[in-house]
Amino acid sequence: MKFWPLNTFRNILRLDFKRHFCKTPVMSSKRIAVCQMTSVADKAANLKVVEGIIDSAAKENVQMLFFPEACDYICDNKKDIVNFSEPIFGGEIVGKYRELAEKYGVWLSMGGVHERDEKNPNKMYNTHIIIDDKGSLVQMYRKLHLFDVEIPERNVRLKESDFSNAGDHIVAPVDTPVGKIGMAICYDMRFPELSTSLSIMSADILTFPSAFTQATGEAHWHILLRSRAIENQCYVVAAAQSGVHNPKRRSYGHALCVDPWGEVLADCGESTPCYKIVEISHDKLNDVRRNMPVFQHRRPDVYSLYTLSLRKSLPLEKLPSHSPTDPNPPPSSPEPYNVFGHAKIPESCIFFKSKFAYAFVNLRCVIPGHVLVAPIRPAERNKDLTEEEAEDFFRTVRLVQKLMEKVHGAESCTITIQDGPDAGQTVKHLHCHVMPRKKGDFIDNDLIYLELAKHDQLKCGHPLKPARSLEERRSEAQLLRSELEKLIDEERILLR
Repeated sequence: MKFWPLNTFRNILRLDFKRHFCKTPVMSSKRIAVCQMTSVADKAANLKVVEGIIDSAAKENVQMLFFPEACDYICDNKKDIVNFSEPIFGGEIVGKYRELAEKYGVWLSMGGVHERDEKNPNKMYNTHIIIDDKGSLVQMYRKLHLFDVEIPERNVRLKESDFSNAGDHIVAPVDTPVGKIGMAICYDMRFPELSTSLSIMSADILTFPSAFTQATGEAHWHILLRSRAIENQCYVVAAAQSGVHNPKRRSYGHALCVDPWGEVLADCGESTPCYKIVEISHDKLNDVRRNMPVFQHRRPDVYSLYTLSLRKSLPLEKLPSHSPTDPNPPPSSPEPYNVFGHAKIPESCIFFKSKFAYAFVNLRCVIPGHVLVAPIRPAERNKDLTEEEAEDFFRTVRLVQKLMEKVHGAESCTITIQDGPDAGQTVKHLHCHVMPRKKGDFIDNDLIYLELAKHDQLKCGHPLKPARSLEERRSEAQLLRSELEKLIDEERILLR
């Protein structure tokens, strides 16, 4: 008689139950549509094409559609390119896309709409947006690499920078029903660092909505896209423009979907408008990564890829009301303070003081519970501390770590000092970051250092992180003072 192992027997029962009683079959693959069109200078005409494709693909149970760069319009002159652009928030064309997503119950990747630059009337952004099946704008990415080519002897001049601004951030992969999507646009595919950054952050699908020229498409389109898929072990989805847009411009077409092994699953050729449906199989994704574990074989001890400018959420629509150059606005009433580099820390925001060090709550937190410890004397570097100061400083760090783990129910902490400008130090006063950590608080554990590298930087005159109010900081400091007293009392009892 054959005896089944207990775990095997349980799995058989579980599968049998799902087969007979579950209404929806358990599937590891998702249906997407990679789309191709020929945009012209008429927004309404292009929108009609987009809706026609969505209407048709939605009937085939597609969960997400991918549209090409410039799906809103393509003009033949710089003036119209800029003048036709619209804001993402409140713009008519994006509003129509959101209505279509909700109407047909599908997710949309609209790859490279012309976003108006509200501060510069002569420029716009090339912006890739993702919309969910409820019509909500989930994420936006501004093209990082602008296509600037000038060959006078061939009378060739294609300079995207004449009318477009470059973006500032890599956008963390977006969770969607078909997998984690890494956002890029067209020319970005020639820069493998961007794709590898996204794959390191667990992207399943890399997207390159494009309007490739005929000449560059014939030479490099298939090679580049298959390379990005193979080296990153991701699906690659590249919606495309195809055909003649105007007397000055023609696009290559061949919208593609490539699997993680480099096999082309769909190629739209030069047909337009059209789409092709592909099954995204997470089993295939896992098989390729398991059988060829290249990311386990990487050598970060020899080389590394460090993303300095990463964004996870949508850009802030509202900025802090106080001056961005004054990160610590003075309190409404006089209050004692401690000098912290170029800033002033109100006494009410300090929750612990020793003989030589103090701990205080943060103006801009990378994660909840992110606090700072600094020496009272404004020593700039770790090496500037005396032996007595150093001993007291690190004793304080250990006490604060214990407190923050207790208050936030954590069993781990990131303890880090950016010692010197090349290490990311922006305040000329030694300080230690104490950040209580929990499983899954970052997509990739080390991304906390990327966020830390920019959490106090200024970009275009504005802080990248929103400042917390003085009242919010005072309230947190008061709580921590109270909890610290309890912690010290508990330790005294244990020592008796």
